[in-house]
Amino acid sequence: MGVTLDFEKPIAELEQKVAELRDFSRRHDVDVSHGIALLEARIDETRRRVFASLSPWERVLLARHPQRPYPQDYVQRLCTDFLELTGDRRFADDRAILGGFAKLDGQPLMVIGSRKGRNLKENVVVNFGCAHPEGYRKALRLMHLADKAHLPILSLIDTPGAYPGIGAEERHIGEAIAVNLREMFRLSVPVVVAVVGEGGSGGALGIGVGNRVLIFENAYYSVITPEGCAAILWRENGAAPRAAEALKLTSRDLKGLGVVDEIITEPLGGAHRDWGAAADALKEAVGRHLRELATLTPQQLKDQRYGKFRAMGVIEGP
Repeated sequence: MGVTLDFEKPIAELEQKVAELRDFSRRHDVDVSHGIALLEARIDETRRRVFASLSPWERVLLARHPQRPYPQDYVQRLCTDFLELTGDRRFADDRAILGGFAKLDGQPLMVIGSRKGRNLKENVVVNFGCAHPEGYRKALRLMHLADKAHLPILSLIDTPGAYPGIGAEERHIGEAIAVNLREMFRLSVPVVVAVVGEGGSGGALGIGVGNRVLIFENAYYSVITPEGCAAILWRENGAAPRAAEALKLTSRDLKGLGVVDEIITEPLGGAHRDWGAAADALKEAVGRHLRELATLTPQQLKDQRYGKFRAMGVIEGP
């Protein structure tokens, strides 16, 4: 692995020993298969122990893992015949948001997602996954197009949040997100949302209003990043782990609070360990929910979506 997180180091050290044994066996023509088998069993045991007790902050680090598959990677593995559509028809094309027509197991649909880069050059192009107002307006244009074509919508989220810069404010990013929230409730087609990595604040919610909201086991969904929360409440970056605990942002917390409908199990060690297995798990869950939603009428879809979000939180009267 190119990047090893602190809590992964015991596993990485054992994997290095296995690699060294394999190299020794090859160079000296010595059978060390028994020793390798023992080490591999120890690796599995260590991995299960480590990942069974991850803290909320460690899950945030996993959600941000630079080798984790991004929405565009899932689109390549889940969908066929993807036809990307660009531009918001008002200002520009925001590369931080991708979207277009595609097929999932032969079923036509509209897929929309945030986009991150693998290196500095790519991240500059996609603004490190932080969308501008035109990105949300592009997403809404595509959702309206899907609504007219009577096609379901799949939204894949992995963003630290919307871009908070001066240019974004000048072009009314708050209004763009707010309009998306309103209009997504009015869609008459099924909408399935999946948080595959980071789900940051309004930047995620701007494409996150769905009949079903799914989340990967090691993804997170929060009103603010742990670092941002720590800076506001405790005025120190070192308090980010404490903030992650307080925010209740893990998949298990979110399921218990009713914010998400299903947790998608990741390959042991995280989605970055096995892109194919992670994509298969996502495809199965998305396909199942789309089939269930296909039985509802347009009005039932609207009512279900509205009721789902109205049920979140507690409203106290006077």
